[in-house]
Amino acid sequence: MTHSVSIIPISSLALILVPVAIVLWIQYKWSLDYKEGIYAVSRMLGQLLIIGYFLGFIFHADKAWIIVLMLSIMIMFSSWIALRTIKAQRKTLYFYVLISLVIGASTTLLLVTQGVLKITPWFNPQYMIPLAGMIFSNSMNSISLAAERYFEELDRDMSAHEAKKVAFTTAMIPITNSLFAVGLVSLPGMMTGQILSGVDPLIAVRYQIMVMAMIYGSGGISSALFLMLMNKKTP
Repeated sequence: MTHSVSIIPISSLALILVPVAIVLWIQYKWSLDYKEGIYAVSRMLGQLLIIGYFLGFIFHADKAWIIVLMLSIMIMFSSWIALRTIKAQRKTLYFYVLISLVIGASTTLLLVTQGVLKITPWFNPQYMIPLAGMIFSNSMNSISLAAERYFEELDRDMSAHEAKKVAFTTAMIPITNSLFAVGLVSLPGMMTGQILSGVDPLIAVRYQIMVMAMIYGSGGISSALFLMLMNKKTP
């Protein structure tokens, strides 16, 4: 299998915005916050266009310090976005999220790139940046779910210890569901991309196993660390 990836024309790519527009219209008709959806979609388009050009520069620069800087920026933004659901406490809890992601997500990234894939050079951006993006974003989502549920349970007068357990269970639901669904209901992004690129499906499966395990592990460790830090902070 040696097929090349098809280039999507801009005119064809615009078609995928039709269902997006339908969702925004539904939000508008139902008197929901459609403006946030418009902002989110617009920001997604802008960010991806910018990062597309930026990654081209990074891939050709071949400098370790640039990759380290990029990873640092990614993890700092992830820590901030993770607390979007509890904006009132963002500044107070930011450091806890940052610690959790550095320990839970960054160590998993090192394990994958240096232990499993053994990439050379160690900072190879072709592997490091996409894998970091997957790990950081999923860990960020896990912490976000954990934080929101933790404070909800505390507001219901649940003890901090019990709130921690409920919050961790909630944080793990999306990741656990994806483990049940992969291969039966869905073919995740990395596997689909590799198959579309002509990679042998059995090889693509190995990579997807690696991805699912790293997402489950990094998300679980990061959210657990955050909740343990919160547990010590909460009287």
